[in-house]
This record gives sequence, structure tokens and C-alpha cells, in this order.
Amino acid sequence: MSSKPSDRRSRIAAERAAEAKRERRRKLLVRGGIAAGALALVGGITAIVVTASDHGSSTTASASAVASIPASPRTTAEGRTTPPPWPAPEGSAAAAAVTAAGLPMLSEEGTALHIHAHLDVIADGKAVEVPPLVGIDEPAQQISPLHTHDTTGVVHIESPVQANFTLGQFMTEWQVSLSADHLGGLKTDADHTLTAYVDGKAVTGDPAAITLGAHQEIALVYGTAAENAQVKVPASYSFAPGL
Repeated sequence: MSSKPSDRRSRIAAERAAEAKRERRRKLLVRGGIAAGALALVGGITAIVVTASDHGSSTTASASAVASIPASPRTTAEGRTTPPPWPAPEGSAAAAAVTAAGLPMLSEEGTALHIHAHLDVIADGKAVEVPPLVGIDEPAQQISPLHTHDTTGVVHIESPVQANFTLGQFMTEWQVSLSADHLGGLKTDADHTLTAYVDGKAVTGDPAAITLGAHQEIALVYGTAAENAQVKVPASYSFAPGL
């Protein structure tokens, strides 16, 4: 039996409302209250810095936000030392994690540097979800230059200035501790290893020091020799058009 016209209209209205919400989340449109909150956060500084974007346009950012993006990013990661899963910090906790990473919260995504990398986390032979909204404080409508929107593992680097960003900054925003000998609560020992790969090639040293690059594929693989032998480490990621 076909659905009633009123039911179809209700379903269409619900779908449109959901899509509108997703679009608002993606763009984090600036509202009057957000602008006021941003001014309070920067102590009333209203100086504007204009920088050229990768696409030939321009972007604006508060002077304090630009100044707080470090020229030398942190190359370590602090956070939880518990086993996965690791949900993203929410609200003020997200903002605190971004601060711990040494980055500012912005009222909109930057465009002077606009690239994307991809992160896979594989533990004990199983994929670990990289959650949505890392680096995003939804209630305050603020966003870090380094963030995620969904569960694809795509890390967005959208900064108002040209700068280097590291995996350590992202993991700190995610609040997952990472070094050469552990990933969260997963520690290396006689039976377990942790290996970081960039574009399918193993890298040595502290994985938190990896600098994020455009269309880079990063994989963190933890487990026993038998478990890791079953893992096909990706050498690339198929980014959606426009990313």
C-alpha cells in the first residue's frame, strides 16, 4: 500500500531538516552570538589579518588566532591511555583539547591552507573509528584549523595562515596519547608492535611527529605479528571530489 501524501511530505521535510543541519555543521556559519563569543575569547581584539588562499581568494582571521598558530607545532601527543574506542571530546572539552594541542578555536574554517589527509587506525587486526567532530565545539560553533567532520578518517587542515600541522596535534585534539611505544592504552611489548605508515611505507621514530600533508595516507597499526600479517596497509586513500 502506498504511503499517504501527508506522510511523504513529513518524510521529505525531515530529510531536508537533517540535510540543513549537516550543512550548518559543515560550514559552521558565523552567527551574531558566535562573533561576540569569539571577540570575548580574543580579549576584544578586532584587528583583522588578510591572507591569500590556495584558491586565489582571501580569508580573514583575528590577529590573536593567527598569532596562536605555532610556527613549530608540537610533535608529541597527550590524552587518554585507555583501550579504544575513543569518542571525540565534546563541547568545552573539545576546546580544551584544541588548546592542549597548541591551536586556537576559530569561528569559521580557514582557507589560506586547505588540505586533507587520511588516518587509519588498526588495532589487533580491527579498524578503530576515527570519530567525527574532533576539534569542533558544536555548542559554541567554533572549530580548530585541524578537525574531522565524519567517520571517514579524513582529517581537514583548514587554516587562516600557512603552517605545518602534525599527527601529534590531531591526536591531542582527539585526546588519545601516542608515541613510539603506545597508542592510547595499547602498549608495545614482546608480542605487540606499533608501526606508523605514511603512504604505505613504514616510518621510524615517534609517530606523533609526522607532519600532515595533502592527500597523505597515514596508518597506525598495532597488534601481534599474526594479527598484523592479516592487515593490508593502505598506500593511498580515495578522497571525495573537492577534497
